[in-house]
Amino acid sequence: MMKSTMNMVKGVGIGMLAGAAVTVVGSQMMKTDKKHLKKSAGKAMKTVSDVLDNVQYMFK
Repeated sequence: MMKSTMNMVKGVGIGMLAGAAVTVVGSQMMKTDKKHLKKSAGKAMKTVSDVLDNVQYMFK
């Protein structure tokens, strides 16, 4: 039981470190080029919306 708990704690720790790394990189990108980031985020949202619409259409 102790070993599985430790494995879970290690996994949570690794996940937190990965999240922190992504946050740091993302914040650096936002500081350097906000206009490009906004444009890319808008394109990504439109793509996700289109994919979801297509999936809904397939299930009809």
